Amino acid sequence: DSSRNGFSFKGIKDYLECYRSGKLTPSQVAKNIIAMLEDSDKSTPPLRAIVQWDQEQIMLMAEASTARYRNKCTLSYLDGIPVCLKEEFKVVPYHHRVGTVYLGTEPETEDATVAKKLREAGAIIIGVSNMHELGTGTTGCNPNKYHKIPRNPYKPNHFTGGSSSGSAAAVAAGLCPVAIGTDGGGSVRIPSSFCGVVGLKGTFGRISCHGSLPLSYSTVSVGPICTSVADAAIVYSILAEPDPLYPYGLKQPKATLSDMCAPDLKGLKLGVDWTFFKACDAEVLSVCEKAVKHLQSLGASVVEISLPEMEEVQVAHAICILSEMRDFLQPDFNKHFEEMNLDTRANLALASQFTALDYITANRQRTRSIGFLREIFSTVNCILTPAVPSTAPRIYESDLLTGSSDMSFTVQSMRFMQLGNFTGIPGLVVPVGYSTAGLPINLQVMAKWWDEAVLLRIGLKLEQFRSQTKKPSIYYDVLA
Repeated sequence: DSSRNGFSFKGIKDYLECYRSGKLTPSQVAKNIIAMLEDSDKSTPPLRAIVQWDQEQIMLMAEASTARYRNKCTLSYLDGIPVCLKEEFKVVPYHHRVGTVYLGTEPETEDATVAKKLREAGAIIIGVSNMHELGTGTTGCNPNKYHKIPRNPYKPNHFTGGSSSGSAAAVAAGLCPVAIGTDGGGSVRIPSSFCGVVGLKGTFGRISCHGSLPLSYSTVSVGPICTSVADAAIVYSILAEPDPLYPYGLKQPKATLSDMCAPDLKGLKLGVDWTFFKACDAEVLSVCEKAVKHLQSLGASVVEISLPEMEEVQVAHAICILSEMRDFLQPDFNKHFEEMNLDTRANLALASQFTALDYITANRQRTRSIGFLREIFSTVNCILTPAVPSTAPRIYESDLLTGSSDMSFTVQSMRFMQLGNFTGIPGLVVPVGYSTAGLPINLQVMAKWWDEAVLLRIGLKLEQFRSQTKKPSIYYDVLA
């Protein structure tokens, strides 16, 4: 832990210090959060990070945690820690709307596995967070009546990124140090990058998806969005394990955090495909190149690699995720077409043009790409890329009314993300700097299947590269 002068986000450690010293109780923190949730709904423009919350529920969990601290019998490092979950997860007693106006007409009576695990760890679930409708976009723009457009805490007239838009905004705005998102095409890593926080996409199957809407069964992974890499490691270690209700992760090796706190990066080989790496805006490139040099200065060696067939990967990933979503949402498309946002309709209409042959060919590409990666990971420990090729885009007046549909932006924003979703490898994005306009820039580290530990080890060192953390223009200090 390096305590620096100037602004720093409040993380799990700060909460625990308050609770253990008796400076604040989880109940007092919960009262602060409730006041801030009310304020964030009334601000101009409203933040719209958390779209459903319940004062009584928050206080119940907080009071139970306060009693455990009093009796010195806490459940985990997450006891009393405020968290939110993307609306894609079932969380009692909220509506499982998944960003729509037509789903989740009744309150949930059963928790998703991750919600259940967070409760068992003693966390205070402060509500469910905003998301791009049905996870079909990367801006987070959702103009419908229940959601509205979440604002980027760094620049409220810019998008948060999607689809786990509210989760990243809630963490960056200080409402909670931990949020849970899902990632089928960058949906954890894109908003984390646009909002300047840490996002981890676990290996496919590592964290249970049971109880989330199964939009795309072969590309989606679950992961935490946090203010620091250490916090992401804590949440990961609590959530990552086989779940009998989620068959894809049953055969996983045990999650470890081995060597995470090694003093340097000696012996690690970082793979970079420079042609691919440089396919981004000049400002993003300049910051990310310097961050790579920083990792080299800590003893890691940079190895030039070639990531083959990346154009094919991007097309094939799009075919897989859209075909699977279109298949799952067929009844919705027929029955609720009129209630969907315009960009959702466009995406699903596009998806209906793919054939069975396209889907099979795309999956053959997946087998090829997994083979290429096996070879690459026999020579390097990880692959480095910028997180997103650009910074967060602006929100225009028309977006508030009709939404936003910009296919070229969607494709571009997923450029460095799709390989991880397509092949199932884990990825971590860490803030490394800002554009001249003050918008956050993140770097991405990807590793071989089940090797999240090396991501966290490199991530801890990467965090030290940024000389200062800029304070978001919307920020709530819950512990003040």
